[in-house]
Amino acid sequence: MRFLGNIEAKIDAKGRAFLPAAFRKILQAGSEERLVLRKDVFQPCLVLYPESVWNEQMDAMRQRLNRWNKKQQQVFRQFVSDVELMTLDGNGRFLIPKRYQRMADIELDIKFVGMGDTIEIWSNRKAAEAQMSPEDFESALEEWMGEDN
Repeated sequence: MRFLGNIEAKIDAKGRAFLPAAFRKILQAGSEERLVLRKDVFQPCLVLYPESVWNEQMDAMRQRLNRWNKKQQQVFRQFVSDVELMTLDGNGRFLIPKRYQRMADIELDIKFVGMGDTIEIWSNRKAAEAQMSPEDFESALEEWMGEDN
């Protein structure tokens, strides 16, 4: 499953958004019916996980979890408990609960960003703020992927 690109959209007064058709087709091709929504750990955005991707993430975390380590238990609990399970309605819409809208500073204009196996949902304003300048992007990519690495 590979979600790529970014698509601007709007949410309605009830907090519903249409998942972009290109992303819906990828979910359908993968026979994915359920999604998991959570706030990103590092960025002011939301992340939609196809259920199979979420399950893989949970399995990877569980394998690293020391059940006798209090802090690890707390981190795991917080990561897995602060989610919403959802399915798309017949029109391809889903509800972004109010508390998640507040977490990501989402009003009406949003941007869906394909991140490979997940989809980020950004406030349009926050998405613009999160981008690097072209020069910084070039430098960081060269440092990360360049020959010296």
